[in-house]
Amino acid sequence: MFFTYSLYASLVICGLGILYRLYKWFSAKAGIETVKISFGRRIGTALTGIVKTIFSIKIFTLIKALLLDVLLQRRTLREDFLRWIMHIFIYVGFTLLLLMHALDKIITVKLYPEYYSTINPFMFLRDLFGLIVLVGIVIALYRRFIRRVPRLSTNAMDVYALVIIIIIILSGILLEGLKITSYTRYQEMVKDYGAADGEEQLRALEAYWVKEFSVVSPRQLSFDVETLRLGKEIHDMSCADCHSRPHWAFTGFAVAKLITPVARGMDEANMMTILLYIHFLSSFIALAYLPFSKMFHIIATPVSLLAGAVMTDESDPANVATRQIMELDACTHCGTCSLRCSALAAFHVRGNSDILPSEKMQHIRALVNGRKLKDSELRSLQEGVYICTNCDRCTVVCPSGINLRELWFGVRELLIQNGYPLLSVLSPLSFSRGLRRERLPEDEYRHPLEQARGVLTEKLHEIQQSDTVLSHADIDTDFLNELGMSTDANTYSQCFSCSTCTTSCPVVGNYDNPIEVLGLLPHQIIHAAVLGLKDLALGSRMLWDCLTCYQCQENCPQQVHVADVFYKLKNIAIAESMKHSEEEEVSRRA
Repeated sequence: MFFTYSLYASLVICGLGILYRLYKWFSAKAGIETVKISFGRRIGTALTGIVKTIFSIKIFTLIKALLLDVLLQRRTLREDFLRWIMHIFIYVGFTLLLLMHALDKIITVKLYPEYYSTINPFMFLRDLFGLIVLVGIVIALYRRFIRRVPRLSTNAMDVYALVIIIIIILSGILLEGLKITSYTRYQEMVKDYGAADGEEQLRALEAYWVKEFSVVSPRQLSFDVETLRLGKEIHDMSCADCHSRPHWAFTGFAVAKLITPVARGMDEANMMTILLYIHFLSSFIALAYLPFSKMFHIIATPVSLLAGAVMTDESDPANVATRQIMELDACTHCGTCSLRCSALAAFHVRGNSDILPSEKMQHIRALVNGRKLKDSELRSLQEGVYICTNCDRCTVVCPSGINLRELWFGVRELLIQNGYPLLSVLSPLSFSRGLRRERLPEDEYRHPLEQARGVLTEKLHEIQQSDTVLSHADIDTDFLNELGMSTDANTYSQCFSCSTCTTSCPVVGNYDNPIEVLGLLPHQIIHAAVLGLKDLALGSRMLWDCLTCYQCQENCPQQVHVADVFYKLKNIAIAESMKHSEEEEVSRRA
């Protein structure tokens, strides 16, 4: 009765959890463009889209995706055959165990009224499905801890998923082995169902079960032909209908043979009850926690694949918003996207794991679900999302069908609008954002730019607002050495401030009073660098408004590589600001 109530409680918790996840799909927001789309509109649009798909030619596309991508997992097969075998074994084996064994009183009995867990084919199938899952787990452990697939990281949720499945499967196999050998269980069966009459028949039945069913008896029994014949007759009358030979339960039977020498002691120590609780409670915990764990992808991933098969770039923004949240749950943390990521060079230099697609997905999921990230986590995520090269390799290879490029764009805008100033928006990495400028209101597009510029031009603003006279004592020799050692920027010293770069600059020509808007002009920036006045050279707004058109560089009579010097100055400014932010973070923690 305890286990029955526990099962129903787990199902109720699981059901409520799934409803909660569905609610999040239609209410949470993963991008700046989805903020104004209401919960009701997203549900209505989704239902409309489902109906239109079912009653259109797209239904054939949906069926194809169901067969090839969901059931046969074609995307995974394309990437890695071993991983495909692993996933098929775990996914199929565990699902069949759940439906046929864990939910036998709810599903199997309804389909097969004559069902008993101790008869074939159910006994054989249960062990077969368990063995399939076990092989899948062995492959998973091999890939993660022995083969060590590149950039396949293991987080707490991955460990939980592996551990809980291992506990369920191994405890089930051990429990089955103990049941086979248990003399206590045999006595209970005889008491409840046995048709033996008298001590002679009882001993004959017991001898038959010891011989044919591997029960470990504490008594001295006779195994002569006549005794076994009598035992078989009694067995056929009272036991055969609900007990197949244990050999069919091949994994449990193998365990029974292994533990035979100690089976009696384990039986007396009530190990069967202990394993029973471990097996059932771990199964119930896994079922109840499924909507809140990585295992929820067994529901989310198929839905993601089906949605991706019929949705296009022209799909309603409300459905795109819903799909993006759903895709966060569909991520299996398999690392396939990270293996193909073209930003790996940045990851190796910066050491920020959020640059890898599969790793930043974890923080994005936490952020979308309402968890407040630490300052360090938020900064890492900002950098990781923004440094993406938008090559789309991650989207193409994702086995779960997640449109990662669109997700990065949406989350990127959300973070740079509401997070810390991100200096990368002033770098060439802003190119892809500029291409999508029309998708954002003008004030939302410019806000992160102004915020980042404000951080970098703060020093210049202080100088401009005062009557400070800059002295040659402010020369930064380290700054001069860094410029001098740069292959691209070492021509700065050839400048004699003729202002040809300034007169040919289209940015300067765009303003009636460019000094008021831009701070220093191009020739003044180069001159500040010649004087070694780092704060002045790095703080000019002109440095960040440069179009990199190379007009200045092409027209310079001294062949100063002006645009290349600007690149170097910007890199120095960003490095200085990052170093300052990291020092502030360390100081704050201390």
